[in-house]
Amino acid sequence: MNPNDLPAPTEGLVLTHFLTVSDVPRSRAFYADVLGGEVVLEENPCIIKVANSWIIMNPGGGPTEDKPDVVLRTPDDPNTVSSFLNVRVADIHGFYAAASAKGAQFLTPPIDRRAELRCYMRDPDGYLIEVGQATGLLEGILARTDT
Repeated sequence: MNPNDLPAPTEGLVLTHFLTVSDVPRSRAFYADVLGGEVVLEENPCIIKVANSWIIMNPGGGPTEDKPDVVLRTPDDPNTVSSFLNVRVADIHGFYAAASAKGAQFLTPPIDRRAELRCYMRDPDGYLIEVGQATGLLEGILARTDT
């Protein structure tokens, strides 16, 4: 393990994303293979460096002294979402093809939303992941608001 690959800033802060997962090796493989992440720590917790961020994952569990009323668990209903990972790519069609070939399950192919091309996929526990490529936004064109 290289300490420089850990989300441990010497000043300021870094933003990471924590996921409660049902099967650490399966999720670790997904984020390493599909998103091209580098496994920094295999377990307890699993830490994967993806581009300029980190995904940290562990199995669910009950309360601890620093979160006394909180239980961690994977999503009950993958169709009801309050938060999701947002991945920005330079070439969404290339990413979509490569990720699909690696087994990623997308809800739809990329769709033109004027400001961006966008699609969503799910990880092994059902977490939603938005994948987008800025297009019109780079020229001041905002996203469609109609569904």
